[in-house]
Amino acid sequence: MSYENIKVEKKGNIAIVTIDHPPANAWNLATTTDFEKAVADVETDKDVRVVILTGAGEKCFSAGFDVSDAANGHLTGPKGCEIWRKLDRFEKPVIAAINGFALGGGLELALCCHFRIMVDAPKAKVGLTELNLGIIPGWGGTQRLMNVIGKAKALDMILFSKKIGAQEALEAGLINQISTPETLMDDAMALAETLAARPPIAVGAVLKAMSAGQYEGIDKGLAVELEGSGKVSGSKDSIEGFTAFLEKRAPNFTGE
Repeated sequence: MSYENIKVEKKGNIAIVTIDHPPANAWNLATTTDFEKAVADVETDKDVRVVILTGAGEKCFSAGFDVSDAANGHLTGPKGCEIWRKLDRFEKPVIAAINGFALGGGLELALCCHFRIMVDAPKAKVGLTELNLGIIPGWGGTQRLMNVIGKAKALDMILFSKKIGAQEALEAGLINQISTPETLMDDAMALAETLAARPPIAVGAVLKAMSAGQYEGIDKGLAVELEGSGKVSGSKDSIEGFTAFLEKRAPNFTGE
């Protein structure tokens, strides 16, 4: 499927989704609608095991909501909130390759990803800066930033609209890895390839159980975990895993 402001490229079992809405990869209604379709496409594509999400260009992952399209804000806002929520509960690993600044809704999007790799560059900053405009994060930032780095650090970033670089983000636990502009996509692909080699059904079951526990409570999480455990136990991948272990070789998981 073709999109106007989103690019999707497949490399084996990995889908690279690029936000391509210059100059700042901001979210207007058209871009958000394109992204909704792209997320649905990679979700249902059985060949895709891992998703890399990045921004076009060298300076910007995403600047968040496109204020020039404020007339459609009543549509973009709820739509973005729902897509971000869906991505947060995605049952395929999603890697944010943060190639520049990620502000407002851009950081909120990165927070929905399972892994975050960020370039260490002078203009590469992340932050939830909405209070500078007299508004607050509206796409999950108050909740997800707190879940990732803790309440105290999240309050400090949000209430003072702080923008931090890669090193500080790593120390805060906001990102998993620091990269360079030259090696970012190579580093993201290396992680994606490692994840893609893992058993897809089991990976999805882990992500589903953790999301259930986080958002619906530990009892629900345990129930989903138990359900997932039964599902993977009867899979061909589980047979392959045990067989490979006994034969002292690397397993070849097919997602069956």
